[in-house]
Amino acid sequence: MTRTSARPGPLRVAAAALSAMALMSTLSACGGSANGESADALSSVDLVFDGVLTVCTDSPYQPFVYEEKGKLVGFDVDLGQAVADALEVDIDVVDVSFDDITSGDALNNDVCDVAISAMTITGDRARVLDFSSPYFDAKQALITPRGSGLDQLDELAGKRVGVQKDTTGETYISDFAPESTLVTAYDDAAGLQAALAAGELDAAVLDNTVSGQFVKDNPRLKLAKEFETGEQYGMAVKKDGNIPLLRTINGTLADLREDGTYDKIFASYFG
Repeated sequence: MTRTSARPGPLRVAAAALSAMALMSTLSACGGSANGESADALSSVDLVFDGVLTVCTDSPYQPFVYEEKGKLVGFDVDLGQAVADALEVDIDVVDVSFDDITSGDALNNDVCDVAISAMTITGDRARVLDFSSPYFDAKQALITPRGSGLDQLDELAGKRVGVQKDTTGETYISDFAPESTLVTAYDDAAGLQAALAAGELDAAVLDNTVSGQFVKDNPRLKLAKEFETGEQYGMAVKKDGNIPLLRTINGTLADLREDGTYDKIFASYFG
């Protein structure tokens, strides 16, 4: 049997119209839209502390971030300052563990507003963080003692190789070094570099962007080889929690590149 729908009477039509008008009025009063997002939520930047952009970073990682005269400075800090200037607020740089950044804990628990820590954009990290547009291209580098004869990955079989935990370097060694390579993961770059400088390791793999200064400070070491990995660094904010700040960051990065300021900051740290 074919079932036909009864045509609604005039009172039901009027009631539906009034309900729709009331809904639209409520959304309008909230500055909202039908998808539940308010205009304010899409335009105003919420900060953990009023008047201050709190930046999480993992120091030391020279030249991106390091301490000088009791203050954290570096390439990443300068870019963070540019974002704070765009927001017309002060900046507070907080030193936290890299794991707390990449896991999303520092941002999603409101320790800081943005993470700027020479952090490679990856799919896994993007599941717990919202990334800005890329602001830096990087490679991986193999650092070995001069005269060691270690210049290639396949020569690392049975050798002690250091990496930083939860970084592209750790993943790269896991994927491409011989299975017999003895890999030690350090919590931070400082521990890794200290171990290599002290002769506790035969080699280390880390971002090429910090390798130059490291080798310069340790003449007995050399940058043996660089590896193209296609990695790019991005700033990160709370997952699905701070779209206005992300827009400000992306706009600031675009402005810095357009007016030449990015190149000046880059040259001051990387030549």
